[in-house]
Amino acid sequence: MRLFAIADPHGNYSKIEELLRIAGKVDVVLIAGDITNFGPDEKALELFSMFDQQVLAVPGNCDQRSIIELIGESSATDLHGRSVTIEGVRFIGMGGSNPTPFCTPFEIQECDYEESLGNVTEQEGIDNEPLVILTHAPPFGILDNVGNEHVGCKVLNTFLDKADLMVCGHIHEARGIVTSGKTTVVNPGMAALGFAAVIDLDISADEPDVDVTLIEAGEKI
Repeated sequence: MRLFAIADPHGNYSKIEELLRIAGKVDVVLIAGDITNFGPDEKALELFSMFDQQVLAVPGNCDQRSIIELIGESSATDLHGRSVTIEGVRFIGMGGSNPTPFCTPFEIQECDYEESLGNVTEQEGIDNEPLVILTHAPPFGILDNVGNEHVGCKVLNTFLDKADLMVCGHIHEARGIVTSGKTTVVNPGMAALGFAAVIDLDISADEPDVDVTLIEAGEKI
């Protein structure tokens, strides 16, 4: 399964078509939040219309909370606090972010993160399928540096070494790939600036294999 992952387009979708051409054949699109730049919600429909593939999306802290309803009624799949299984792979999502100093529209307390994700995992179970976490915020201590400070979400750390892949965004300057236990954590970079990631997920073996390539508009994969 080939995944096309983007984060933080902030309403600027001018690089998406080029990034898709670079990515080649894609099976599923992952959108890790900040789809708009503080709205309007309807702007997201422009982005979703660019894809023929199944789109899984979560909102970011710079999206209005009302965007959840729009995603649910669109061609995309709202993954905020939910899960879906595609071709034997379980996808679980969580949007918004843990609190920031900026009082952005979609911020969530750590305890509410824990409750929401706990409800999903208890209802669905995460032990028997390859697992992908799609989240706007990064886990604490991984791809979450702002200056010398870690600003990630501590609740997400409970998935490290359980999930096979975690795709996040939020911290624009933290583009990269980090492995923690069996979990590959990817921040594809700010899509508004022409960054994305192509992720090949092979579940044919006993242990899923995750191969990530960071791509940039203007380059070839």
